[in-house]
Amino acid sequence: MVLPDLSIALPEIFLAVTAMALLMIGAFRGNKSTSLISWLSVLAFVVTGVLVQIEAQTSVTAFGGLYRDDAFGIFMKTLCLGASAFAIIMSIDYNRREKLARFEFPILIVIATLGMMVMISANDLMSVYLGIELMSLSLYVTAAFKRDSVRSTEAGLKYFVLGALSSGMLLYGMSLIYGFTGTTNFDTLADLLAAGREGMDLGLLIGLVFLIAGLAFKVSAVPFHMWTPDVYEGVPTPVTSFFAAAPKVAAIALFLRVFISPFGEMVAQWQQIIVFISVASMILGAFAAINQKNIKRLMAYSSIGHIGYALVGLAAGTEEGVRGVLIYMAIYVVMNVGTFACILSMRHRDGMVEDISELAGLSKTQPYMAFAFLLFMFSLAGIPPLAGFFGKFYIFVAAINAGLIPLAVIGLVTSVVGAFYYLRIVKIIYFDDAAEGFEPSSRTQSVIMTASALFVGLFVLFPAPLLEGASAAAAVLFS
Repeated sequence: MVLPDLSIALPEIFLAVTAMALLMIGAFRGNKSTSLISWLSVLAFVVTGVLVQIEAQTSVTAFGGLYRDDAFGIFMKTLCLGASAFAIIMSIDYNRREKLARFEFPILIVIATLGMMVMISANDLMSVYLGIELMSLSLYVTAAFKRDSVRSTEAGLKYFVLGALSSGMLLYGMSLIYGFTGTTNFDTLADLLAAGREGMDLGLLIGLVFLIAGLAFKVSAVPFHMWTPDVYEGVPTPVTSFFAAAPKVAAIALFLRVFISPFGEMVAQWQQIIVFISVASMILGAFAAINQKNIKRLMAYSSIGHIGYALVGLAAGTEEGVRGVLIYMAIYVVMNVGTFACILSMRHRDGMVEDISELAGLSKTQPYMAFAFLLFMFSLAGIPPLAGFFGKFYIFVAAINAGLIPLAVIGLVTSVVGAFYYLRIVKIIYFDDAAEGFEPSSRTQSVIMTASALFVGLFVLFPAPLLEGASAAAAVLFS
């Protein structure tokens, strides 16, 4: 049965072979091949995306039940591949100007994305850990990629130390789950819990707590968020844009698959923990960002808040809740890509700037970029009729229908508080006296800005494709 198994995992195999081929090109041609490898990596993501889309829509397993291919995986892999491709495209000009053009950078992102795809299709705790470590090891190196910068090296070290701790917690939780059930396979776990075997509850619950702690670190949910602001600020901006999108999608996908599929019968136990993490993340994300002066730190706290909103859908534990999470993450990725395209365009003659005050009067010097910034900030705040509003709408409706009305109310209140720091940026752009103008945006950043802005602004007119795709993907986890 080896050949059918290989055909099911063809996208991952193709990406792994591509990464090795690109590494050989880089080893023989050196850093002068960085631009070529970057564009070949983007092409590899496109081809992998096509291979993902032509996979069977029915749910099939491979490699002895370690790997699952289904509509849920197709949806989340497509998001990850898109976010990774845009991160590489946005990095090309930046790395060349900052003298960071080394061929290893795009290859590390390709390998990290391969790990994300393994995570999303994992059907066993062992393949979950394999995917997480493949992704994490690549991200640790990427975080410290600016070797000559003390700030970047410090950010990479913090991420590595705390990431190693979270991996230990994750592995300990998995060992407890295996010890109390005798299996690591998701399908077998689901059957055992459905049968209601006695004596598993307490040990399983402790294992689940450690499992949640490890996964919460990967999505930077409170109280495992402490690395996020420092890492987002310290690493190069294209790396920040990558961290803010693709790994979050993969980790949320893993959250959904693990807790809905094998542990769906224990929803009453794990729901309380998810509700706490969600509430804490929304509150911290709303209030901690208010006094931030650095736009990358502000986006770090913003991402913590948005993960809190996404976890509201998981806390609901229903098909409607999962659908809401999928819609939310798709919109979140586009908003983040557009916002970071704007942030990468914040450049004077002397180099990049990150202070929010540097945006003063942007509407007078670069009106197009100012309008794109306005759209993204309004959408992140959840103001209708922009795409961000619909993301929150589906999440909160699912929570209310699941009886989690207090959670939905807290989400609405924190959304109002969070709107303050988004609107403050708009106020600085449109109403403050003009500061020194930025250099013109590169053609690449302008195209990405335009595409993201069109999606955010026109989503209300064409929501059906995303809603239908999310509905089909969510239904798989409950079938």
